[in-house]
Order: sequence, then structure tokens, then C-alpha cells
Amino acid sequence: MMRRLFVTGTDTGAGKTFVTAALARQARAHGKKVFAFKPIETGCERINDRLVGPDQQIICAAAGDWQTGELRGLYHLVHPLAPLVAARAEGTTIDIDKIVTTALSVSDADLLLVEGAGGWRVPITEGEDMSGLARRLDASVVVVARAGLGTINHTLLTVEAVERDGLPIHAVVLSRRPGEDIDFALSNRDQIQRQWPGRIIMFDDDPSVLDPLIPT
Repeated sequence: MMRRLFVTGTDTGAGKTFVTAALARQARAHGKKVFAFKPIETGCERINDRLVGPDQQIICAAAGDWQTGELRGLYHLVHPLAPLVAARAEGTTIDIDKIVTTALSVSDADLLLVEGAGGWRVPITEGEDMSGLARRLDASVVVVARAGLGTINHTLLTVEAVERDGLPIHAVVLSRRPGEDIDFALSNRDQIQRQWPGRIIMFDDDPSVLDPLIPT
């Protein structure tokens, strides 16, 4: 049975794409077929008269680069804004039903990774934000957070919001950047763990720590 994971972040730039790509590569190393899908990307680049989402390209390559057409991403928006705001500015609307149908269309995948845009409360349409998309996908949530300063508050608030919405959290992944002090990062992890009993993964350059997220 396909495992469905929705990857959200504590905020923009927390490391969602880095973690999603690493998880896709690690799952493939375990012989799994991965559908890595970022349905909406804002701040896209125009290359040869075509809008290209760099995050979409990264995670598709990590999944094996087999995805084509709409499976590589449905919405490519120029403005680096929340999806609802960017779509309005560009005279378009985002169809969440289409996102869900596309995400669930690859029936032979072992692992579906859907990467959100921005954080949990970022609006997609007038009526729904990223939490609504995750709920429609019936997905467990992976919360990606920075490992450094500020992460305790941001992470716990995001965890609180996800759980209030009734969705299961598969893991919190603290994405440690090169040069960040490991002892400080571990202290942050311990403080988060003290207030939340779920799985917390410290991730930097060892992809094997992501193995608990991969279906057996």
C-alpha cells in the first residue's frame, strides 16, 4: 500500500525541498518507487518561454526523473508569494481537486511525497490552506524545521496546529545546515522532545536517519 506523506515547513526556507529530495533518494536506494510531487511552486523562473520551478525539478530528479507533464507540478507561478496571492496576481485560480486527483493517479508508487509551498497555514484558495490539501490527500505529515535559533517556538506551534487539525504527524525533521553547531541543534531537539513525544529526526548529511519514514 502506498504511503502518503505531506511535507510542510515551519516557514519558507526551512528545508522542505532538501528533506523531500533526500527522502526520495533514500527510498529509491531501498528499491521503492517514489512519486515526489510539488503541485504548486511560486517564484518560478522563465526559461525558454516556459516557467520552471527549481524545487519541482530537484525533487523530480531525486525520485528518478521519470515524471513527465503535470506529474512534475501543476502550478508554476512567477510571483514569490503565497499561492493564493500569486495566483490572483497572475489571473489564475488553483484547483485543489485537480491536485489531489493528480497526486493519487500513480497507483504503483510505494511512496507519495507531496511538498507544500511555505508553511501549514499558507492559503491556496479563498477557503483552504495547506492543511486542507494534506487532509484531502489523507496523508501523514512530516514537519521540516530549522535546527538552529528560533526552531523551538516555530516547531512546537506548527506541531500544535497540525494536531489541532486532526492530522497525524509522522515525524519532525530538523534540517541542520553546514556550519550550524551540533550541540546547539541537539539542545533544540531535546527541548522540543520535552514538550512533544513524537519522532524527531536530526538530519544533515546522513540519509539513513530518514529510513523510519520509508515504507517497508
